[in-house]
Amino acid sequence: MTTAASISATSSVNPGLDVRTVSTMTATALAVADMIGIGVFTSLGFQVASIPSPFTVLMLWIVGGIAALCGALAYAELAAAFPRSGGEYNFLSRIYHPAVGFLAGWISATLGFSAPIALAAMAFGEYFKGVVPGASPLLLGLVVVWCVTAIHLSGIKHSSKFQNISTLIKGALILALIIAGIAYGVPEPVSFVPTSVDMSYIASAPFAVSLVFVMYAYSGWNAATYIAGEIREPAVSLPRSIIAATLIVISCYVALNAVFLYTTPISAMAGQLDVAMVAGKHIFGEVGGTIVGALICIGLVSSISAMAWIGPRVTMAMGKDHAVFRALSVTNKNGVPTAAILLQLIIVSLLLTTQSFEAVLDTIQFSLTLCSFLAVLGVIVLRWKEPNLPRPYRTWGYPLTPFVFLGVTAFMMYHLIVERPLQSLAGLAIMLTGLAVYAYSQRRPIDGKDLNRTQHG
Repeated sequence: MTTAASISATSSVNPGLDVRTVSTMTATALAVADMIGIGVFTSLGFQVASIPSPFTVLMLWIVGGIAALCGALAYAELAAAFPRSGGEYNFLSRIYHPAVGFLAGWISATLGFSAPIALAAMAFGEYFKGVVPGASPLLLGLVVVWCVTAIHLSGIKHSSKFQNISTLIKGALILALIIAGIAYGVPEPVSFVPTSVDMSYIASAPFAVSLVFVMYAYSGWNAATYIAGEIREPAVSLPRSIIAATLIVISCYVALNAVFLYTTPISAMAGQLDVAMVAGKHIFGEVGGTIVGALICIGLVSSISAMAWIGPRVTMAMGKDHAVFRALSVTNKNGVPTAAILLQLIIVSLLLTTQSFEAVLDTIQFSLTLCSFLAVLGVIVLRWKEPNLPRPYRTWGYPLTPFVFLGVTAFMMYHLIVERPLQSLAGLAIMLTGLAVYAYSQRRPIDGKDLNRTQHG
């Protein structure tokens, strides 16, 4: 098993992989931006349709946040022990076998980030059309993706500044919406105090089903692990950024949903997809829909930026380890994996123009969830297999915290298999096609650089 010391040795062989210029603040902003996407602005309408209790709805977001935080605590231990870019590709390769890591990297490098980027870009186009009637959502989606990609191609320094600024603007706008709702919204006759019926709601099937979609809204808490090789002092910065980002987003989600429930009748939100627009009209009047639409557009730009940054780092890490992807590991003088970024841009553009991103996203959800499950399980496996492995950070609350995440994630996978068996199996099939590519990559001749990497990693 590779240790943190051998990772350092690998970095000296492959300096392009470890251009450590990213601060803790930027890593935190990256994770916050990746988490706060369209989910929190759309899912409440479906939750209140089956759970007409403000307290229980808020408990959904608190329980989901606790589960995400438990996963973040576990990932923090892995990221501090193995501070290399790649996320689950890096972790699963070290914990289980390079082939297992390759499967996780394969799904991430091909569709795992491209499909969510395409979905966010199309959502940007739809909401922007509400601000500027007559605009083409497809064209707007393509423009925002290409512009954001151009920023990331210009260098990590520019990527960091753009990510920090766009995330700060997003956070400020969400905070302004929360304050405006409290200050100017007309209070609804609702109570956030638990009642005798709330326990029955919490124990109900609708609560369990809604929790799945809440967990999707929290996905992205592990974003910083994908650029671990670019973060300064990763053993310290990674745990701080992962945990801080998750706590920030939990606070935002609970407060935002509380404001929606406080200002807007449940009957007006029930079953509505654009619940944020509905709430905006109740807070600001008819112009509220435009205001909230603009807020969501700005927020989606930072989400697209976060995914556009971290996705190619998985491909780059795979290229460093496997000759078949060697061209995708090439970086420019600023340490930017140009070919990997352009490949992702092509895939996103194809998904947008063919309008296939939603079907792809449904298909790969099970595989992505499985990768996170295996990574957190890996914390337990490593504690047993390698008790002496250097661990700059150890998971708080171990072993309870990993088990909480594993329990929630196992339930999600069960739900996905039951509700979407064909999509889940298709996603696994796509993931397993990576085995053929992995087998082919192992047959490629090893050059001098590969030999060095084998010796060090």
